[in-house]
Amino acid sequence: MSDLLDTLPADQRALLRRAPPGAALAEKPMRAELTDRRDFPASGWIFERKLDGVRVLAVREDGSERLLSRSGRRVEATYPEIADALAAQSRADFTVDGEIVAFAHGRTDFARLQQRMQLSTERQARASGVAITYYVFDLLRLDGMDLTRLPLRTRKSLLRRALDFQAPLRFTTHRNEGGPQLLDEACRHGWEGLIAKRADGRYQPRRSSDWLKLKCAGGQELVIGGFTEPAGSRVGFGALLLGYYEDGALRYAGKVGTGYDRATLMTLRRGLDELAVRRSPFADPVRERGAHWVEPRLVAQIGFTEWTRDGMLRHPRFLGLRDDKRPEDVVRETPRERR
Repeated sequence: MSDLLDTLPADQRALLRRAPPGAALAEKPMRAELTDRRDFPASGWIFERKLDGVRVLAVREDGSERLLSRSGRRVEATYPEIADALAAQSRADFTVDGEIVAFAHGRTDFARLQQRMQLSTERQARASGVAITYYVFDLLRLDGMDLTRLPLRTRKSLLRRALDFQAPLRFTTHRNEGGPQLLDEACRHGWEGLIAKRADGRYQPRRSSDWLKLKCAGGQELVIGGFTEPAGSRVGFGALLLGYYEDGALRYAGKVGTGYDRATLMTLRRGLDELAVRRSPFADPVRERGAHWVEPRLVAQIGFTEWTRDGMLRHPRFLGLRDDKRPEDVVRETPRERR
């Protein structure tokens, strides 16, 4: 057993198991549930900053490094400097979970990160001029041992000591107390919100109420099922037609016509034309004159103020495409009731 794991109390050492080979522990990342809860107890939870980036799990094993998106796609070529930083670590065997972000004017900026997300070669990524940071918040494996049964607070303590956190790697700090004032403070600083996590919780390969999302503003991923033609001086398209899955059916959620620059309009239109189909993929009627339909294979990040009573987006805006989530996994996020 490793030097760090030898420092654990006996009851926690008993929770350790031999880790499966390869990236098995990274195949199904733990996911948070959306909540509107604000009255957290004084102890038992930790609170991390909710980042506006892409989820990436990193594996170092047998002299090689792998970066895996939330959907399991390898992305070392897109973020080569992260792979370099992992290769430089003194520890030769670990799996970590975290979020890759790009900054603009001191804040995480998903639109800026988009410039890296779409690149597929190391040469393009290194020449992009977009600096990225990998905020690491969990440790799943260390020196051949599976840590997922350990309490979160223990995993974070081991993580802080196991890796050398030099740019572009950063340790994700946390607060031990939350409440309405902490979320209000996060929103005043322009953050996306907070992630509340049970301090004694295990790492579970599914969506769990042990991790809860507290958002400052509305927003989530949605699937693109069609688009409208541009009008006037507009190029590319007028608006994207969006939906989410419910019981296997793609439900219509409205359209988004803002948030694009000219280059995005043109690039997206070319991609949409390649996915053209004759029939609407939506289970609901979509009353848009001259709508074009596409295979529901693209996922967009959409900001909005709220859902209307009839299930449509209010004041939506396009933030960018996502390639780290499968379309069939996109559902309408609804806050858990207060407990």
